[in-house]
Amino acid sequence: MSQLRIEHISKWFGKQQVLYDISFAFQPGQVNMIIGPSGCGKTVLLKTIVGLVMPEKGKVFFGDVEFLSAPPQKKRSILQKLGMLFQSSALFDSMTVEENVAFPLRVFTRQSESEIQDRVAYCLDRVGLAGTQKKFPSQLSGGMKRRVGLARAIALNPQYLFCDEPNSGLDPLTARRIDELIKELTEEFHTTTVVVTHDLKSVIDMGQQILFLYEGRAEWQGDKQTMLREVDKLPPNLQAFLRASGLV
Repeated sequence: MSQLRIEHISKWFGKQQVLYDISFAFQPGQVNMIIGPSGCGKTVLLKTIVGLVMPEKGKVFFGDVEFLSAPPQKKRSILQKLGMLFQSSALFDSMTVEENVAFPLRVFTRQSESEIQDRVAYCLDRVGLAGTQKKFPSQLSGGMKRRVGLARAIALNPQYLFCDEPNSGLDPLTARRIDELIKELTEEFHTTTVVVTHDLKSVIDMGQQILFLYEGRAEWQGDKQTMLREVDKLPPNLQAFLRASGLV
């Protein structure tokens, strides 16, 4: 799989700089986590990686292709390899579950209707929602909506899976189930998974490679085991973040 990496990303909104010269290589087949307190720039960085926000400086590489400056046809080919779970699930309220999950298949592929239905059924079954095809988002709980969002995110069998605060607003048991699903799907599809979160329980449950942001700066990066084993050697802001969670 082509490696995803970012180089020297900086972003301003007006006169306010929100990201400062961030570089990181995301590991294939692993859950890569962007962590940090609220307002530190995590979601802005994620949106930059997938092209929803353009940085003033920096580059995003999917393999040897620089995504942000790529021509439209090349960008489209990369977008077909991406799955995205938004914080709000971002389902279309006027569409059924089936239509929501089928949406990227209809946009990016030329599959027949029967092939699309088979893929939708598989994805819903994979996230534990078999038989919900005809329901509307308004009939679903928050956790079910998040799982529909995951089903849609994996519909194209993506090489890269992006999740923005996947546990936001969920009860602890449902949050852990979403964590388990993301970890399982990462292993099953061997995706490069990028999860934005400030939920340290999620970091413990499924994190592997960690990028810690604080006030728009990358203050630490490394693997979870090193982070938890060497807390006293970490930057003070990361130590405080971990200890505030009560998990270390």
